[in-house]
Amino acid sequence: MSFVQTERRADGVAVVRLDNPKVNALSTEVLSQLEGAAKALSDDPPGAVVVTGGDKVFAAGADISEFDGRAEAEWIGGLFLTALKALADIPRVTIAAVSGYALGGGCELALACDFRIASSRARFGQPEILLGIIPGGGGTQRLPRLIGVARAQDMILPGGQGDAREALQIGRVDEVVEPAALFERALERAAQFAAGPVIAHALAKRAIDRGLDGSLAAGLDLEQQLFVDVFASEDARTGVAAFREHGPGHATFRGR
Repeated sequence: MSFVQTERRADGVAVVRLDNPKVNALSTEVLSQLEGAAKALSDDPPGAVVVTGGDKVFAAGADISEFDGRAEAEWIGGLFLTALKALADIPRVTIAAVSGYALGGGCELALACDFRIASSRARFGQPEILLGIIPGGGGTQRLPRLIGVARAQDMILPGGQGDAREALQIGRVDEVVEPAALFERALERAAQFAAGPVIAHALAKRAIDRGLDGSLAAGLDLEQQLFVDVFASEDARTGVAAFREHGPGHATFRGR
C-alpha cells in the first residue's frame, strides 16, 4: 500500500504527500516510502519540492504501537535518521506545507525541509518527553539550529505545544496563511524557486548544511570551492550577462 505519493507538476514542482489515515503516523513503512521518494527526487531532481500531509494532521509523529524496547528504538530511530536525511539532502529547495498538527516526528519532518509555511490552525510540538523519551528524528539538533538553544530547550524539555503564530514569532515557521490558501501559497513559492537558478540552489544548500558540520574556516573553504564550481553552470553565465546588460532581476534561468 502506498502511503507517500509524489506528483511532478508541469511547473517543475514536485509534491510529496503523506497519506496514512487517520493521523499520518510516521510508521516504519511510511518512513521507508518517504526515504525512497526523497532519493528518487535526488536522483532526478525537480525544480523544487513541496511536502504536505492532511488538513487536520500534517503528521502526528512515530507510530507508538511499534515501540517496545531498545532494539525497536534502534531500528525506528535509524529509519527516521535515513528518511529525513534523504529529504534534507534533496538538491533543491524543499517547502513543508503544514496544516493541523505537526507533533514529534511530524514536527521533525517539517524541520528537515528548507522552509515551512503553516496554516493558521497548525500546531507544533515535541511531546516525546511526556512518554519518558526524547526526540529521535532530529529534533534536538535541527530545532536549536533553527531557533536557538534556549528556545529549543523550552519546547523539548516540557514537551508542550504551540500554535502557528507563536511558531512564526520564534522562527519555527517562515509564513502563516489561512487554511484555504496554504497549499496554493506553498505551490506558488515553490514555483518561484523552480523557475530560478536551481543549480545555485543546490550548491548553496550544500555550503550551508555541510558548513555547519565543521569549523568556520572549513566552511569558508567549502564556500569558496562551491562558488567557483557554480560558474561552470549555464545559469551563472546567463545571470551575469543579464546583470551586465539589464541590471538585476532580468535573467531567465534554464536549470543547467
